Amino acid sequence: MASNWTEKRVVVTGLGMVSPIGNSLQTSWENLLAGKCGIDKITHFDAAAFDCRIAAEVKNFDPIAAFPSPKEIRRTDRYAQFGIYAGHQALLDSGLDLEKSNRDEIGVFIGSGIGGLYTTEEQHKVFLAKGPGRLSPFMIPMLILNMASGLFSMYYKLRGPNVATCSACATSTHALGEAWRTLKMGDAKVMFAGGTEATIVPLGIGGFCAMRAMSTRNDEPEKSSRPFDVGRDGFVMGEGSGVLVLEELEHAKARGAKIYCEIVGYGNTADANHMTAPSPEGEGAARCMKMALRHSGLNPSDISYINAHGTSTPQGDICETQAIKSVFGDHAKKLAVSSTKGATGHMLGAAGAVEMAFCAKAIETGIVPPTINLDNPDPQCDLDYVPHTAREMRVSAIINNSFGFGGHNASIIAKKFVD
Repeated sequence: MASNWTEKRVVVTGLGMVSPIGNSLQTSWENLLAGKCGIDKITHFDAAAFDCRIAAEVKNFDPIAAFPSPKEIRRTDRYAQFGIYAGHQALLDSGLDLEKSNRDEIGVFIGSGIGGLYTTEEQHKVFLAKGPGRLSPFMIPMLILNMASGLFSMYYKLRGPNVATCSACATSTHALGEAWRTLKMGDAKVMFAGGTEATIVPLGIGGFCAMRAMSTRNDEPEKSSRPFDVGRDGFVMGEGSGVLVLEELEHAKARGAKIYCEIVGYGNTADANHMTAPSPEGEGAARCMKMALRHSGLNPSDISYINAHGTSTPQGDICETQAIKSVFGDHAKKLAVSSTKGATGHMLGAAGAVEMAFCAKAIETGIVPPTINLDNPDPQCDLDYVPHTAREMRVSAIINNSFGFGGHNASIIAKKFVD
């Protein structure tokens, strides 16, 4: 049978977020532009014995608005609570009326880098102290990393494509990219896409400390995450979730939806180099950005702003800078490039979607968020990183970068929507 398929345009119509700088998109955005930092001493547990005793925790979180009952919350790990709540916020922001929608055409791609680490740790304590007979029957459903995506679809009766991506720190950017592909192919009309993470537990902090990956600037938590600064000494763990509503353009127009931006490109490559270190000179990241540009049909000179992966690690920040310079050439010096992880910490599998929501707001408002704590730029990091203060500028098109352990690279390009 002949196909009459034509490629669809995809727009962003809803944003939802739980972050260390706010339990809503608007609060997080306002605090980000004000240069506020969500990093402080760890309160979730006694971290006195750990090399790193700081993190970017979500504060005063109550997910009840997104759940059918308190009982369901108790049966859900913290990482999934974040994801479901961010998805609920994105739904409200989008104005989508589910009662008037075909729920067979609405899908969910909410990923996680690690999944239910809270549950894994707590249930292991039960196992050691009381034996296997006392393990919770909800242990496995609570810890598996697909459950945020699965439960969100169940609570809201969304029967379209449903996948949970897992690619370390690139997880939610891959979720957005694959949701974009799904909509372009006509396999859904609406997709909830993003990521969620909650790993500020002894096992999570201890494991990353053992890798020597985290900052030990314990006496100055608010200054510990320093992307592109010569004094950076590692990333700071964050937690939370970002979920976006992606929608096929004609569907969005038919219901009069507000459109933040149009997604036009997606890159997905592998370094094939090292478990944790980026490829030399950011070669894999460069190929990823080039792939996204090729999909978008834009020229490098069309890009106004890059939200960098920018984790505040010594090697990673240099490699990303090299990748940007190799892709953009002379235009690299004209780009605004910032990392928002100085404010939020590194939210691992949730980072890319949270940062994509910030990019959508940058396009909408014409304000680019700052890189805080950039007091003394590394000589090898010599681009315009928007230090300290948010900047008003025309934001016509952006790239959002995410790079994960295992050599996973993902880049999304979005531009101002023009009908």
